[in-house]
Amino acid sequence: MTYEEKISKLLNVQTSRVAAAVRLLDEGNTIPFIARYRKEMTGTLDEEQLRQVQEHLSRLRTLDERRDTILASIAEQGKLTPELREAILGAETLTSLEDLYLPYRPKRRTRASIAKEKGLQGLADLILAQPLRSSTPEQAAAAYLNEQVPDVESALAGARDIAAETISDHAEVRAQMRAKAMQWATLLCEKVEGAEDPKQVFQLYYAYETRVDRLRPHQILAINRGEREKVLKVRMEMPERDWLAPIQNYFRVERRSPFAAQLEEAICDAGERLLLPAIERDVRRSLSETADQHAIQVFASNLRALLSQPPMLGQVVLGVDPGFRTGCKIAVVDATGKVLATDTIYPHEPQKRTKEALETLRQLVERYGVTLITIGNGTASRESEQLVAQLTRDRAGLHYLIVNEAGASVYSASPLARAEMPTLDVSLRGAVSIARRAQDPLAELVKIDPKSIGVGLYQHDVDQGQLADSLTGVVESVVNRVGVDVNTASPALLTYVAGIGPKLAEKIVAYREENGPFQNRQQIKKVSGVGAKAFEQSAGFLRIRSGDTPLDASAIHPESYAAAKAVMQRAGIAVETPAAEKKAALDQLRKAQPMAELAGQLNTGVPTLEDIFEQLVRPGRDPRQDLPVPILRSDVLSMEDLSAGMNMKGTVRNVVDFGAFVDIGVKQDGLLHRSQIPAWVMLQVGDIIDVQILGVETERGRISLKWVE
Repeated sequence: MTYEEKISKLLNVQTSRVAAAVRLLDEGNTIPFIARYRKEMTGTLDEEQLRQVQEHLSRLRTLDERRDTILASIAEQGKLTPELREAILGAETLTSLEDLYLPYRPKRRTRASIAKEKGLQGLADLILAQPLRSSTPEQAAAAYLNEQVPDVESALAGARDIAAETISDHAEVRAQMRAKAMQWATLLCEKVEGAEDPKQVFQLYYAYETRVDRLRPHQILAINRGEREKVLKVRMEMPERDWLAPIQNYFRVERRSPFAAQLEEAICDAGERLLLPAIERDVRRSLSETADQHAIQVFASNLRALLSQPPMLGQVVLGVDPGFRTGCKIAVVDATGKVLATDTIYPHEPQKRTKEALETLRQLVERYGVTLITIGNGTASRESEQLVAQLTRDRAGLHYLIVNEAGASVYSASPLARAEMPTLDVSLRGAVSIARRAQDPLAELVKIDPKSIGVGLYQHDVDQGQLADSLTGVVESVVNRVGVDVNTASPALLTYVAGIGPKLAEKIVAYREENGPFQNRQQIKKVSGVGAKAFEQSAGFLRIRSGDTPLDASAIHPESYAAAKAVMQRAGIAVETPAAEKKAALDQLRKAQPMAELAGQLNTGVPTLEDIFEQLVRPGRDPRQDLPVPILRSDVLSMEDLSAGMNMKGTVRNVVDFGAFVDIGVKQDGLLHRSQIPAWVMLQVGDIIDVQILGVETERGRISLKWVE
């Protein structure tokens, strides 16, 4: 079965569509490009499906590479039988492949290998064979005595070691035992005596016991962290009947054999000393991998939602990076993100210069016509919110917004921030970033390592390579779905455009600064390093507004300009025709002629033609603008103002396994437990929802919420 056929079966997608996707990927095409501009070839596979194809393809190829290595290794040892070769070729997972290889893998010296060196393999074979008619084990062992094996008991002990390792290395025994463990084994946790857990983060697991198949991903990650921090001691237990049965399926004790007792002892040793610890490692690794994948998916989903937040265009923003001792850093930026002013105020302890801070804010608001104040959600956030609320409460048209400041400090000290704001102190750059995050969350957040944005759960505990790959894929997906203005975009934003990357992004910006704004997409080819392939992949995602080619402002790829112009000609419209008239004319054309027929005449595909129709009506549409804008506030509440039964409007800040954290405008986010969320609702970061206060624990800083229709 070919890779394409295997992937087709796994994804339930036609083989021809998978084959087209594999071919396009192997040719160096990016996933956003394939998903958007090669729909006809792949049968409109979306980005998620294409990423799955890519992941499965990589896994299958890695598996085959390992398979070839193993076959070569065993063949070199002269032990590759036709049966073994067939089994290796039929192995469908890396685990099953490694199980088959285990008896032949070069090992460090073990009790069994030492016994083999002493010439005890023949005696071990007798134990495993369970002959009915034979001499006693002691009599058989006498024939194996030598300088290294001084007595019968030493000979039998060594032979049992060989037998135990043979049992342990049996591929089917391991596979069956692993399957039993995944279903019936129990995980037990207890607190390490004397371990410090001041905030009692792991209290739930101080005395915890559950079947491994009932563990949820967030529990696995929590237990792993507790063990890593030496707060928890973790072990796995498996009933004897469950680990003994797989062994006895292949190594049956013949009660009539004089070697029965020897095999029984070898089986117990194989199970307790070799197999159970190995299976425990396998099971826990499998659980961790599953939990990692889940956590990465949650993180990716939250990141996608955060990056997709609608931009608040046209706002003059004052950003506040809150702090106590070092003061609150503030920055004012105009509607384009240009820095107009910066300052530092000290409204909180220990200085507590509140009146002076308020006056500074008031003057900046009036001088620059500030319409929105953004406050980072870190230390002193809510105290700063109370200050800002005094200013906004009685000032019409002025609102404030709490924004996620995660990664602002990382960005402030980065080379990118230094290049963008060389004259600003590092402490003030964070305030600029916080201000710009409201104007265009995507353009600002791409400047920060996705792992530093902080919208996941146990993000530092999962596989960092997989996490980075997944999050990079999310950023690429969102950036290319939105599109990028090539004449205003930062190098950080351009980096994520399909086919560009960091080096080309820097060259594009350098060319733009030296030669002025790009007038058309074709001009991008003049940038050093932008070859035919890079242009093909990127052109459709780069926007040029007010250039000399109107279609360059749309998501229509240059390769489809001829088709787009033909559509406009047939519809009797031009690029500058008002949107309503365009839509009416295009709808009329659609009614007059079937899309399939029109696509054939224009030498294009129906999916591409559908995209052309959409883009002609709303060229370069930003899909984020269809989403609700964040909640703007002008007053502030405290936990003391809350009571059970109050209805509130809130913004989802983070989505985790056990629910969602919701900002309702007080110092502490409330928890909407998963039991309170209707089964049909899939919450995302940034969603604006109605909730009801279930309970308030002021001392513990906890707010529980209820879903409101």
